[in-house]
Amino acid sequence: MQFQGEEVSSFPGQGQPFKIMDYSKEHRFGIVATDLKDLINKACAKLKIAPDTPVRVALAQDGTEVEDEDYFSTLEKNTELMILANGKKWLPAGKCPKYRIVVDEPDGDGTPPKHLQNLVDRLHSDLTSITLLGGKELELLADMDPDSIADFFPGDNRVFLESLKEASSRFLAEKQQARDAMDLLKLYHCHHVTPESSEKKTV
Repeated sequence: MQFQGEEVSSFPGQGQPFKIMDYSKEHRFGIVATDLKDLINKACAKLKIAPDTPVRVALAQDGTEVEDEDYFSTLEKNTELMILANGKKWLPAGKCPKYRIVVDEPDGDGTPPKHLQNLVDRLHSDLTSITLLGGKELELLADMDPDSIADFFPGDNRVFLESLKEASSRFLAEKQQARDAMDLLKLYHCHHVTPESSEKKTV
């Protein structure tokens, strides 16, 4: 995966290049930092992490934490570092961050209903189960607003929510088409079978 970021200078005294990523590994940047504090400040700015947020730095390869300037000074150029905010923990390569929605009960302030939270959480763990959902559940997902729901998820899950909304709308439409086709078959059956049955009874 490519990193976005600053041009790296080869002149001494201007810092060393590093590759940073967030907890979800979806946002990656290249930065140049002179020390650990400088790296944290620049990383938070790139990853849009509030300045007062508790942050830890770990090696992306094995999760070793970079706790002081002494260890930081031993890091090689272009070392991949994971920025862990708000108590997040390092995950090995290939692992997706697992989350659960933790919010209060609905109080009229835009908080999504609990059953929607549980439904989205379940689908995040097993997306294939969307094919087993009923019409009401699909309608609930199709009508959700990803922009407002995303605020209740750690990390950036807006793309997942938008894809889930689109897939739910598609499955809902397919179910509706199947239902309409069944209704037409019933009408056809009633129109062509009922008169014939009446004639047999008359004979």
